[in-house]
Amino acid sequence: MRLLLPMDGDDAEESRLVALADVQRWAVLEIEEGQVRESLFVEDRSAIEEGADAVVVCSDNEYVWPFLDEQMMVLVAHTQRSIDDIVEAYLFRELHELAY
Repeated sequence: MRLLLPMDGDDAEESRLVALADVQRWAVLEIEEGQVRESLFVEDRSAIEEGADAVVVCSDNEYVWPFLDEQMMVLVAHTQRSIDDIVEAYLFRELHELAY
């Protein structure tokens, strides 16, 4: 599973999930067998060569239609902000699929 996260920086330990309007870097996480196998930070989403399976947003009120048009699942992290917390919530199925 490849997750796309809008972040406020490119430090995997310090960066936080932000609203789509405030994104500074995009994190792409490759998750296999319950572990992050690869992580990549890019400034421009168009620089991502291989598409993501899902995008994680921090609110139900985000404008996510471009992601839906790309056939991406939209997951909402209501309280999780760090990459570690988001991955843990994903693995334990605590991220909610956006109801649209």
